Amino acid sequence: MARRTNITDRFGRRVRELRQRAKLSQEEFAARCDLDRTYISGIERGKRNVALRNIEAIAQALQISMSELLKGI
Repeated sequence: MARRTNITDRFGRRVRELRQRAKLSQEEFAARCDLDRTYISGIERGKRNVALRNIEAIAQALQISMSELLKGI
């Protein structure tokens, strides 16, 4: 059985995809999340293990539910 990509990588790709679909720069998106831009960059690169409160902030900034954010991950 092939090993699946790391969860932080999959989550980061999902966040980047949704952010870009919303036509937001990392800086604009970080401001909406009330998070630092470098933290958002780390998430998108799969370098951060994101806390639940930050997952909620990301979903709210994208105006979607947490379940929609995690869909397919």
